[in-house]
Amino acid sequence: MAEPSPLAQTIDEIVRSHHGLSTRLLQILREVQDKLSWLSPEAMDRVAEDLGISPDKVRRVAEFYSFLYTQPHGSYDILFSDNITDRMLGNRELLRYLCDRLGVGIGETRADGRVTVGVTSCTGMCDQGPAALVNGYALTRLDKPRLDQIAERVERLAPLPEWPREFFEVVSNIRRADILLGRHFADGAALRAVLERGGRAIVDELIESGLRGQGGAGFKLALKWMSCLDAPGDVKYVVCNADEGEPGTFKDRVLMQEYADLVFEGMTLCGRVLGARQGFVYLRGEYRYMLDALKATLQRRRQVGLLGAAILGDPTFNFDIDIHLGAGAYVCGEESALIESLEGKHGTPRIRPPFPTTHGYLNKPTVVNNVETFAITAKIAAEGGAWYASRGTAESKGTKLLSVSGDCARPGIYEYPFGVAVRQVLEDCGARDAQGVQMAGPAGRTIAPSHYGRQISFEDLATGGSFMVFAKHRDILDGMRNFAHFFAHESCGFCTPCRVGTSLMRDLVDKVHTGRGTRADLEEMRRLGRIMKAGSHCGLGQTAPNSVLYSLDQFPEAWERRLRSTAFEPAFDLDAALGEARRLSGRDDPEAHWLDAHDDDLVRLAKLLPARDASTVPDDDRNLLGAMP
Repeated sequence: MAEPSPLAQTIDEIVRSHHGLSTRLLQILREVQDKLSWLSPEAMDRVAEDLGISPDKVRRVAEFYSFLYTQPHGSYDILFSDNITDRMLGNRELLRYLCDRLGVGIGETRADGRVTVGVTSCTGMCDQGPAALVNGYALTRLDKPRLDQIAERVERLAPLPEWPREFFEVVSNIRRADILLGRHFADGAALRAVLERGGRAIVDELIESGLRGQGGAGFKLALKWMSCLDAPGDVKYVVCNADEGEPGTFKDRVLMQEYADLVFEGMTLCGRVLGARQGFVYLRGEYRYMLDALKATLQRRRQVGLLGAAILGDPTFNFDIDIHLGAGAYVCGEESALIESLEGKHGTPRIRPPFPTTHGYLNKPTVVNNVETFAITAKIAAEGGAWYASRGTAESKGTKLLSVSGDCARPGIYEYPFGVAVRQVLEDCGARDAQGVQMAGPAGRTIAPSHYGRQISFEDLATGGSFMVFAKHRDILDGMRNFAHFFAHESCGFCTPCRVGTSLMRDLVDKVHTGRGTRADLEEMRRLGRIMKAGSHCGLGQTAPNSVLYSLDQFPEAWERRLRSTAFEPAFDLDAALGEARRLSGRDDPEAHWLDAHDDDLVRLAKLLPARDASTVPDDDRNLLGAMP
């Protein structure tokens, strides 16, 4: 029997380290790519063979995630963050500058295979941009001198551990702290409380606290835990959603970096209440830089009896946590898509019901909460529900973390009691000339100055935590265009309203942004947005049109001043489409231009396109319709 090739040996070793589990497919593919820089057909076939699954499944997973490459990539893979806040800081100029220094095109791999330079949607470093990733690790506060040093190290093939540490420095920028960030917590306090008082007593405290999930939807936390607790079956799971992919949101990054013990304690507490023995953290791929530190924290907690077997000496208290690293898929922030990814699949949202609390990971009852939610549950268990409910409003108890970025003097993390006014946040972060605020990321609301007196709360302005500021000198449409492109790129393609709708919305926004739009296009955006909200399968498609729809209402003048005319104008420029044919044929005479001779017919044709049934077309237009291909 022939010895396996070096490639096969490498893959075999990686698969064995994951115990040959197909649920670890995404983690295995990430590690294989780390070794080889991309996933070749031979590598994917070997993974499939080792796991005993079909090669087609492996390829589908590899092609779904934007950080996995099925085509050759450079030894250095540099991705510039392209969120609107990075654009405000000049990232596009810096991107072109680095490409010129390295002699490579945007989105291309250099001929010698040394480097690939491209863009990614957002790296979660909005408070310290312009930012980028190199081989998955965060680079912050980029400028031309720093890019010169990066280019020099790429050219001499310097390993990343030899790069200056300051290139990779990620600071937390906590600007305002309250009961979550500012109050001391003794490790193990929540776990001692649940052992002393029992799981049902902790659920009662959560009910009294009024705590709602902090991801934005605001579902009552105690109801979710009780639904899973009461679900039949002895095997249950706890999942922490640390895949905060919403552009402009980075609070979970700070919690995982500075308060990981608190998050893990909240997960372990949940495990005891449910009777679960296994938990997972689904960590956003852009936060790879903290993976080793998080694993070290988990190991330390095991060593001191706060995790693993016989927690705090109780032989009935067994719970452990594993970390799964994402690979660049915004849709995996949706809890059922996240579970699919945890199971080694591509992250397509599930049809619901059933819900994860009864049919989640491996079809077992599962609680999925975000990082902020688990952190505060640990404090509630130790301090009591009444303590938490003493802050906030009647329907929104406690505090909220806000990720503040954009045009302000002091970007960073701000913790406020629910009920704080938008105006107060703007004053505190030094945004003195704010034209508008994008609340809750691109999927949220666009707020004009007339609404700055409104409160951040579930009963008024609900948010997952993103707070992006646009100064008066900005064109608000630049942000809306960036958001429209983001959603078109991130749609998983499962349902037509989202798959097609996000692309159509992107094209309509582009048309208006480039000065070719009409009032009819604005109305089409509204109509399309209603269809997407009503017909999309999951929250991504349902909320994707929000920024466009809200900005149309809040900033109508920003859209209207870009309009070319108020009359109908077709979105498809046929004469421009014929430009390539003219170039190839060497013709540029009047007869080679459609609009020179047929402008009126083109407008009539565009109006007839939806019909295509000659019986519904006026007699004078039937010849024109009959000429259509």
